[in-house]
Amino acid sequence: MSIPIRQYWDLLVNYLRPQWPRALLLAGLLFGSIGLQLVNPQVLRYFIDTATVGGASQALAQAALLFIAVALANQALSVTATYVSENVAWSATNALREDLAMHCLRLDMPFHKAHTPGEMIERIDGDVTALANFFSQFVIYVFGNAVLLVGVLVVLWGIDWRAGLVMSAFAVVGMGGMLRARNVAVPFWEQSRQAAADLSGYLVERLAGTEDIRSSGAVAYVLRGFFGHLRRLYDTTRKATLVGTVMSVIILSVMAVGTVAAFVIAALLFRGGLITIGTAYIIFHYSQMMFRPLNLISRQMEELQKASAGIERIRRLYSESCTVEDGPGAALPTGPLAVEFAGVSFGYDGDETVLDGISFRLAPGQVLGLLGRTGSGKTTLARLLCRLYDADSGAILLGGTDIRRPRLAELRRRVGVVTQDVQLFQATVRDNLTFFDPTASDKTIVAVLEELGLGDWYRALPNGLDSEMAADATGLSAGEAQLLAFARVFLQDPGLVILDEASSRLDSATEQRIEHAVDRLLCNRTGLIVAHRLGTVGRADEIMILDRGHVCEYGARERLAGDPNSRFAGLLRTGLEEALA
Repeated sequence: MSIPIRQYWDLLVNYLRPQWPRALLLAGLLFGSIGLQLVNPQVLRYFIDTATVGGASQALAQAALLFIAVALANQALSVTATYVSENVAWSATNALREDLAMHCLRLDMPFHKAHTPGEMIERIDGDVTALANFFSQFVIYVFGNAVLLVGVLVVLWGIDWRAGLVMSAFAVVGMGGMLRARNVAVPFWEQSRQAAADLSGYLVERLAGTEDIRSSGAVAYVLRGFFGHLRRLYDTTRKATLVGTVMSVIILSVMAVGTVAAFVIAALLFRGGLITIGTAYIIFHYSQMMFRPLNLISRQMEELQKASAGIERIRRLYSESCTVEDGPGAALPTGPLAVEFAGVSFGYDGDETVLDGISFRLAPGQVLGLLGRTGSGKTTLARLLCRLYDADSGAILLGGTDIRRPRLAELRRRVGVVTQDVQLFQATVRDNLTFFDPTASDKTIVAVLEELGLGDWYRALPNGLDSEMAADATGLSAGEAQLLAFARVFLQDPGLVILDEASSRLDSATEQRIEHAVDRLLCNRTGLIVAHRLGTVGRADEIMILDRGHVCEYGARERLAGDPNSRFAGLLRTGLEEALA
């Protein structure tokens, strides 16, 4: 695999441009450090030559003090440059993480169904961390050492052209070998990154199901899978590391031969009387300085291979596109929304059709009770109304407007959904109820909680609406969590309300607490109730029964209930819960 240099450059420019003042400061620190590294050996040569000819002690002391002062100044510049470089790099990679997270949040359900949360954490954080480890030292150890290498060669050419020629040849061989081997280990590191993502996904899913795993006696099975993922991660990382050492072998070989060559040429020039002993020493010293940046660059090239794998995976993640495209911005009418399906068909991932030619119309302010066996397509129909997926064929209209035309944000603001699964966040009660919308007033929120019978619960909170809630709903009963989900929809004030088996988790006593709230919620709003219980569809104006993706019965509830030959009447006679099981 060959990753174009252009990709590295685009990432650097895109995420370092906002930090150009610190980047300029970093450049100044680097060039200052490089200049001091090139100057200090000259002080050492003066010291050696002066000592060899019996120079004055004062001159030697001054040279020694100057050498120490330059070395300390160089260390101070290096430490400051490292600090600035780390600051710049982590700021840039954090911005990259933010962009990746936002991109993934905008992708639609098919993408998220195909990737586990643990894998996405590894893709957004783990892959970018590999870039941070590289970019935090890229400027210092690659660009800086490349400049230092050129500076050393210039000095060597100035001392003696033969020494400069020989050392330049070794530098060209070393750099050429590294560049040719730059991408050798990239495919192996990509496999290692994927193995890490698979392990993260496996852990997140299994830890979330700890209770079920223990109760079913599946601990040994889960651990066996865990060790399998660890083994794959170990094998792929070991292979990538071994292949990545190719550049280190190249540089070590060049350094070994180059050191011998430096000794030989310095000795020959000294014996020929062309240079002093001090100059002979700094030829050797500069040759070692030349090999140090080569060695450091080779190590960073190994990091580059890890970064290349991350860049390729990030590029592929960015190439993922949303199949549900945002609409041009058509406005939805205010008030209750009419719902119309016109020949709608849909199947997940091109598999078996879940909905086949669904057509019906629900007038504004009417409530539809949606019934059917498990797998008949009830929840899928609700998902299409929210545009979590787009229909394969046919059209869906809200208030006479095709749902593909409004902005997604506007559509989902006008369609409120309550499901049996309530997702809470590690945030305040206020943020959990408003989805982090600061425009909702505290007075309105408290009024909604009182209306839903959560007033006593609210008053018991230690810090009111600023009380922190746990993502796992610790301290909340299932009923209270469900009531909070109802409160969210109240605050949203939609024109269409979808209740997807929203009361299935509630006991009878808790369900009674929200009956009047549901009635108020559906007042002057269109409603769609996916139900398995008789009491839930008792308030429906119309009933639709799905069977294997087809509408097998649709009509006014009272008419269907009074028709002894209708399927709905049969459900009422046999018991809705048993008939739909």
